[in-house]
Amino acid sequence: MPAFNNIGLIGRLESEHVIDTVEELIALLQSRHLEVWLEDDIARLIPDHRVHVAQRNTIGESCDLVIVVGGDGSLLGAARALAEHDCAVLGINRGRLGFLTDISPEDVSQKVGEVLDGKYKAESRFLLDVEVKREEEVIARAEALNDVVINSGRSARMIDFDLYMGDDYVYSQDSDGLIVSTPTGSTAYALSGGGPIMHPDLDAIVLVPMFPHTLSARPIVVSGDTEIKVVIGDCHPYISCDGQVHITTAPGDTVAISKKPHQLELIHLLNHDFYAACRDKLGWSNRLAE
Repeated sequence: MPAFNNIGLIGRLESEHVIDTVEELIALLQSRHLEVWLEDDIARLIPDHRVHVAQRNTIGESCDLVIVVGGDGSLLGAARALAEHDCAVLGINRGRLGFLTDISPEDVSQKVGEVLDGKYKAESRFLLDVEVKREEEVIARAEALNDVVINSGRSARMIDFDLYMGDDYVYSQDSDGLIVSTPTGSTAYALSGGGPIMHPDLDAIVLVPMFPHTLSARPIVVSGDTEIKVVIGDCHPYISCDGQVHITTAPGDTVAISKKPHQLELIHLLNHDFYAACRDKLGWSNRLAE
């Protein structure tokens, strides 16, 4: 495994516990004589940090590993900023679920030490690019690691749209919306909407209708190389990327969703197991001892 020499630290700002973990990481990394880069927003909360400082959208240029301290939401936000840079990402779980951030705070020194010693495995996770066109002019762009959700933004309010896979017409639908998810996001909002759990290694995208006004609408799994196009009907839905980036659309807009050319390198410990994570996070049962 390649050695990491320049380490970036990103954290969730509204938590004092995150600051504690970041300070512990700074001490650990400096004890190993590694170069440490701190996200500028966090740096302002640690005035005596004595490390390099960079903005989130540029920290990946200087680092070969970025450690994100927070929940899965924190890692999602960091992933969109880091995917285009040649750096790996490791998550410390200071949130609730922890599908992506799988090192617990009490194990930081030991487990991060193992990663720095080369005891880890890396996964490639693809993101989605989103482009919104109005009368053939691009009005917005965004990206998502988990999912792109098209919805009314209001409860109990349906929208209508036409769905295409490339140039192939699929269907027209009246529903509360549509979830377009990567395998990474298949254990998030798409799962709550009745979508399948997809293994992270799959090169596939799932489309999950949200409360469709027909009994025959079901989730569809397509190749990860598919370009998905949604033509907005007589409505003004919102587009939400990872629940963090939002775009407003208008009737007749075209939403194009496709795989991003850059992938995220996500670091896990050697004993990480996807199915064990499902048992733990989703409450899957274990076989009773005989």
